[in-house]
Amino acid sequence: MSSTLVERLRAGLPDGAVLTDPDVTAAYANDMASFCDSEPPAVVALPRTVEEVQHIMRTATELRVPVVPQGARSGLSGAANTSAGSIALSLVKMDRILEINPVDRIAVVEPGVINADLSKAVLAEGLFYPPDPSSWEQCTIGGNIGTASGGLCCVKYGVTAEYVLGLEVVLADGRLMSTGRRTAKGVAGYDLTRLFVGSEGSLGVVVKAVLGLRPAPPPQLVLAAEFDSVRAACEAVVAIMGAGAPDGSRAGAPALLELMDRTTLRAVNSFARMGLPESTDALLLAAFDSSDPAADLAVVGALCEAAGATQVVPAEDQAESELLLQARRLSLTALEAVKGTTMIDDVCVPRSRLADLLEGVRRIADKHDLTIGVCAHAGDGNTHPTVCFDASDAEESRRARESFDEIMALGLDLGGTITGEHGVGVLKKEWLARELGPVGLEMQRAVKHAFDPLNILNPGKLF
Repeated sequence: MSSTLVERLRAGLPDGAVLTDPDVTAAYANDMASFCDSEPPAVVALPRTVEEVQHIMRTATELRVPVVPQGARSGLSGAANTSAGSIALSLVKMDRILEINPVDRIAVVEPGVINADLSKAVLAEGLFYPPDPSSWEQCTIGGNIGTASGGLCCVKYGVTAEYVLGLEVVLADGRLMSTGRRTAKGVAGYDLTRLFVGSEGSLGVVVKAVLGLRPAPPPQLVLAAEFDSVRAACEAVVAIMGAGAPDGSRAGAPALLELMDRTTLRAVNSFARMGLPESTDALLLAAFDSSDPAADLAVVGALCEAAGATQVVPAEDQAESELLLQARRLSLTALEAVKGTTMIDDVCVPRSRLADLLEGVRRIADKHDLTIGVCAHAGDGNTHPTVCFDASDAEESRRARESFDEIMALGLDLGGTITGEHGVGVLKKEWLARELGPVGLEMQRAVKHAFDPLNILNPGKLF
């Protein structure tokens, strides 16, 4: 089967687009998640055109071969992991920005475009693509769409799903389907575009996306507030999100509202020598990109002080603001350096229950004698409890997995969800079933069957 598969793929793809060297294929076997099984694929396919993707999918359908669509493989749920005999369909070569339209405020891109490259390209036109995952200099737009990713500025601007207006998708049998629109408004038929966002490559292969843009905002100004307890920091979050803008509107909401607990602060300091305060229990970062960010930060600073902040320090300029944001972006990398391996949870809870989650995570860490740092998109209630452990220590690895599951259970108990932006993949399959319930899971499977009756697109993921 493998030789037939390779021959059939090469018949419709250019030289160098089908890789079979075992050392090379092994490198495409997994994303960045821990505790997710994978095996090297039979082949890696690197198409550059829609027609080449169609050829791959037609071949896979005829030979009944599983296909795993991949971007930068920076995901954290095992959604890009391959199995023996499968095709790793890497879309990184489809990396063209096809159009930037300032009048319609859209960009048309291929799936392999790096998030940061798109952001910089539209900024040169006075426009803004808001979704900004922490891995924005590495992750691709196709991967962002597959996992419905978020980022630091979601509290004001929303997540990837809100910016995907239309798609071109190659289906499992090789047919090309268009969804959505290029217009500012449109409600024709079922919203299949939204269906594909977050589907983790299980329904089709995205080969082109029409993305909504916004006018570029003014530069952000950041405030840092220190708290002697995570509960006080979370009470400040509730006060800030409940207050709205100084004029009573919601237009002046923070552009970001991020939290780092003491474990994360110490890890970042150890990793990057950034001089963050280690005596504080939680650091809250708020930023505004409004016409008068200093005034907005003054209001937020007062709310933080009322909630018990021990120190409130507004950044003096853009350079200082960027330094604070860089510290937040380094959080997950710094926590990984603590023990060498991490399991990064992605629990999202109602903002009003944020303190309950963070305090619960600390109890779980103490129970299992583990280091668990938390950084969070606090304005969204989306937390990333990060379990640090030594993967070579079987006992510690067991406790790490148990703590991870207990954190997800806690999130559900608090009225939350098992994933706010990282997706389900392999890591959270059983938890998706618990969250959806039997009827919800049955309908999800029915949708999957309608698009992929042979179950060749990313099988074994989600459910």
